[in-house]
Amino acid sequence: MSDANKKNYECKASSTQNECESHPHHPHITLGKIITKIPVVLAELTLQVNLDAFIDFPEPVLEIKDVKKHIKLTQCRLLLPTNKLFVKGYVRKNIQYASPSKEIDQSTARSVASDLHSFTVDVPFQCVTEIKHFLTAPVLPEVNKRSEFDFLVSKPLPTGFPEKDEFQSSDLSQFHQESTQHYNELPFCELISSKIIEWDEAVDREHLPNGGPLGEGFFTKIEEKMVVDITLKVLQNQQIRVSSTTNDAHHCDCDECS
Repeated sequence: MSDANKKNYECKASSTQNECESHPHHPHITLGKIITKIPVVLAELTLQVNLDAFIDFPEPVLEIKDVKKHIKLTQCRLLLPTNKLFVKGYVRKNIQYASPSKEIDQSTARSVASDLHSFTVDVPFQCVTEIKHFLTAPVLPEVNKRSEFDFLVSKPLPTGFPEKDEFQSSDLSQFHQESTQHYNELPFCELISSKIIEWDEAVDREHLPNGGPLGEGFFTKIEEKMVVDITLKVLQNQQIRVSSTTNDAHHCDCDECS
C-alpha cells in the first residue's frame, strides 16, 4: 500500500469529557441477627523505641540540608497465648547534604563550592512490649491434638502354654492415630502514626584541606540519637453477631430525624 493510501486509512481518535448523571442506589440488606467475620481491634498502643546509631557517608559532607524520615515495619506479631508484642522495622532516612566540590571551584578564605547530594539509609530497630489492656479479648489459638489407639489381638499360644489360654495384646505391626488440626486466626497490626525526635552530630569533623572560610569543615560520619514513638492497632479477624432491623431507605435514628 502506498503512503498516500495509508493516510486515507489512518484512524484518528478523539475523546471528550462528558457529564453523566448518577442516582443513589439503595442496597439490599439482610435483616435479622447475622453472624459476620470482620477485623476486631484488640488494642491500640504507642510504643517508644530509643536508637543510637552511626551513619557513614560515601563522601565528605559540608553540611546537612534536610532529612526525611519514614517508619517501615517488617514484623508486628502478637505471640498468643501471651500478651507480648514483637515489633521489628527500620527508620528510613533520606539525608540531603552539601559536599565540597573541587571540580566546581577551589575553596578560598571566603567561599566553598559544593554539590547537593542525597544518601538513603535504613536504621533497624526491634523491641518487645507487653499489651497491658485489651480493648477486645483475643481469640486464643486452639491446640492441635494427636491420640493413638490400638486394637486387641488374640492369638494362640505356642507349645508350652495351656491350650485354654491365648495371647492377648495389641498388634505391634500396626499403628493407629487420630489427629486434629486447628487453623487459627493470626493477629496483625496496622500503623496509625509515628513521631521521631532525633539528634545528629558529626564525630569526625575536620577543617577543609585547602583552607576555607572561618568555621567551615567537612565530616564523613555522624552519630544519631532517636526517640521513635509508634502508634499502631493490633487486630484479629473474629466472628461477631450483628443485628439488622430495617431495610427502609427513609429510616433514620432519632438523633438524625430531630
